[in-house]
Amino acid sequence: MTAVVVTGIGVIAPNGRNASEFWSATLSGRTGIGPLTRFDATSHPAVLAGQIDGFDPVEQIPRKLLPQTDVSTQFALAAAAEALADANVDPARFSRYGTGVVTSNATGGFAFTHREFQKLWTQGPGAVSVYESFAWFYAVNTGQISIRHGLRGPGCVLVSEQAGGLDAIGNARRAIRLGTPVMVTGGVDSSFDPWGWASHVSSGRLSRGRDPERAYLPFDVDANGYVPGEGGALLVLEEASSARARSARLYGEIAGYAATFDPRPGSSERPPGLRRAAELAVADAGLRPTDIDVVFADGSGVRNLDAVEAAALADLFGPGRVPVSAPKALTGRLYAGGGPLDVTTALLAIRDGVIPATAHTSAVPASYGLDLVLREPRRAELRSALVLARGKGGFNSAVVVRCTDG
Repeated sequence: MTAVVVTGIGVIAPNGRNASEFWSATLSGRTGIGPLTRFDATSHPAVLAGQIDGFDPVEQIPRKLLPQTDVSTQFALAAAAEALADANVDPARFSRYGTGVVTSNATGGFAFTHREFQKLWTQGPGAVSVYESFAWFYAVNTGQISIRHGLRGPGCVLVSEQAGGLDAIGNARRAIRLGTPVMVTGGVDSSFDPWGWASHVSSGRLSRGRDPERAYLPFDVDANGYVPGEGGALLVLEEASSARARSARLYGEIAGYAATFDPRPGSSERPPGLRRAAELAVADAGLRPTDIDVVFADGSGVRNLDAVEAAALADLFGPGRVPVSAPKALTGRLYAGGGPLDVTTALLAIRDGVIPATAHTSAVPASYGLDLVLREPRRAELRSALVLARGKGGFNSAVVVRCTDG
């Protein structure tokens, strides 16, 4: 089976505007969570967000794209450019259809659409931007990345909320195995305008905490919901032998992928699908559960969901057998961007032999049976990692990454 490797990483996250900044912040425990400042959110029950500050799109993308892009697309374009530069990939050097792009997006261009709807309601249809026809759409990040970099091969978008970013990576791997040499893949989300924030709050899963260090506590006895974040990560995937032939840097291999769907609510005869997704991804990688050195958990911060994930891990690996980390406690849940950012974290953890701590969580219920890495990063020899993600509505996805010998 064709091996697929990661040769480039691009990150735009609340605690780092590139991969290096993000990794440094993750290891040092520097949070990107704070009061939401894009608008006055004080009347809402939730007021904290993993917000990206200091991002200037003029420095990142051509000015002509600014009027036609939502902030989420601007983030995606910046991360894709970083990933391609990091991989030293020039699409023009490949065949006409030799490079493609698969992304995920969960919320669309909320801020752009909200602004244009305000024009519609207050000024009439003639004031609405023609770019509204596509700037709101889930597939626009795939399209804009493809156009800007000339990626004419396979292109699609996956929409499965927090699980979508891992689904995009799995589909990009499939495209490479079907013959496309290079794929750009991952996910980015942002919806921190009044309309988008109302949609977050309506989920009923947001933390109402006011203290950034106590609001989002994955697997903690005091877990009371999560904090939304924005941003994500884009990766460059390549067929391993061709990547080695051009002396590319190999971060690691996308060795396994699987996705499952939970049974309908109230279906007591069938268990949630997360354990099955993890088991299938490990098998797809040609590994056994005992081969996995670390798990980067979904870590919802919602008590009953944390309990379901802990049970799945204890059942698959055995109680406390594998170290677990939820570094997204420093960024919030990034929806489609969360899974790819965790894959990035897993790859850098394997490279540097260190497992980031789960920030702020301090007391894990003994019943969970988790070896959750707390307080400080843990040094460890890592060769393979399992990354998990769940999307609201029943989506479960899992990716296994492992080190390469080259």
